[in-house]
Amino acid sequence: MLATRNPITDSEAPPVLNVSAYKFVALDDLPALRERIAQRCNALQLRGTVLLASEGINLFLAGGSASVRAMVAELRADARFADLTPKESWSAAPPFRRMKVKIKREIITLNRPQIRPASSHRAPAVAPETLKRWLGAGQDDEGRPVVMLDTRNAFERDLGGFDACVDFRIHRFSDFAPAVEAQAERFAGHTVVTYCTGGIRCEKAALLMQEAGFERVYQLDGGILKYFEQVGAAHYTGGCFVFDAREVLDASLSPTSSPSATALDELATNS
Repeated sequence: MLATRNPITDSEAPPVLNVSAYKFVALDDLPALRERIAQRCNALQLRGTVLLASEGINLFLAGGSASVRAMVAELRADARFADLTPKESWSAAPPFRRMKVKIKREIITLNRPQIRPASSHRAPAVAPETLKRWLGAGQDDEGRPVVMLDTRNAFERDLGGFDACVDFRIHRFSDFAPAVEAQAERFAGHTVVTYCTGGIRCEKAALLMQEAGFERVYQLDGGILKYFEQVGAAHYTGGCFVFDAREVLDASLSPTSSPSATALDELATNS
């Protein structure tokens, strides 16, 4: 049997595939959906967290590559999740202790119920390759002035971020709305690109900023993890915190240290 290859390094991959994905879409069958997803994840011996709310799904799964991809395929068989686009990384061991499927009020908590992202209602997104050109100063780069706004928590920013980015030193994402509303004048006339780990926080952050009157607001499509996957560490210093036992990933999407025994999977429900 051929060894699984890591698509990022083209070397033999560790045995555990990790995926994260989200989709803002109206869901009205939450208890039945929760039961179906929990049963299949457990049958496939997966670990991780799946959050469900009336606004959509947010998932983190880890396990054997065949099992993880089988679960993603089953989700995509539901028309509501047909375009689910997971981000992949690899680890030597599962970074979650157990499998949890939870129903929540929001899949990412902003505490602004009027902000409802959906496929037909989202702020403009900028692809990683395009952002790299915007931020660069090389012959093939555009070098346009951009304010990079980190929507993550302060401790996440301290572990790594885009060069010369702005952050509000928040402790949880629900603190972002009052922070940005209090500092709207700071960004007047600027092009702002919001970013976060995997893109979900920016979906709401960018829409919130549009509602607050910001004229040129983009979100980094796929977040830091997709940026690392597609363009590496260009214009980014440090690592990216992830809410599991791997803790911090470098630009090759590899843990910067061995997985700890800390139950960081609990944090995935409060990010």
